[in-house]
Amino acid sequence: MQAIMETLFDAVYLISVITIGILMIRGSKGNRQFWLFGVMAVVLGAGDAFHLVPRAVALCTTGLENYTFALGLGKWITSVTMTVFYVLLYYVWRQRYSVKGQGGLTATVYVLAGLRVLLCMMPQNRWLSADAPLSWGIYRNIPFALLGLLIIVLFFRSAREHKDRAFRWMWLTIVLSFGFYIPVVLWADAVPLIGMLMIPKTCAYVWTVLIGYFAMKRECN
Repeated sequence: MQAIMETLFDAVYLISVITIGILMIRGSKGNRQFWLFGVMAVVLGAGDAFHLVPRAVALCTTGLENYTFALGLGKWITSVTMTVFYVLLYYVWRQRYSVKGQGGLTATVYVLAGLRVLLCMMPQNRWLSADAPLSWGIYRNIPFALLGLLIIVLFFRSAREHKDRAFRWMWLTIVLSFGFYIPVVLWADAVPLIGMLMIPKTCAYVWTVLIGYFAMKRECN
């Protein structure tokens, strides 16, 4: 039952997010903000597919323990693409609120993103083994969490200052995604049931994408 339900959920998620992203790219009508948002959605879905597709195959066949390499490689790739996702979201913020300059802020985003990717590339992560160390899971997520916190603050402040109803909950979607993700990083290995938090985390990302899509439908039409 878990295999069927989880596979169906992941399939709906991946197809929905990638489809919405493509629709945004095609329907942006030269609006760079929504074009970036569409690319961001495609990166999100395509990156997650590297982990979710092997997981679905494993659940529906011989089990997760027999797909350690594929699952580890998928998580590795997804960790990098999620970093790209937040960099793109930063540029969506700049476009939406016509932000100019702020070189120091942009440098901070790139430093945090670069540090995250660098830590993900370190062999100590042992992505492809069955006993990847928790410590490196924490290390590589510190700059990622700081990057997420920065994006949360930027959208929270800007949406309030500009009375932007369309994006007023963008900050909350990111808070929820990290709120559900962090316990999984810390305790899922010890308490497997905590891994179920990845479902509401995924829903939070769908909400993020839908915010951009519905804003595009209103503002580009």
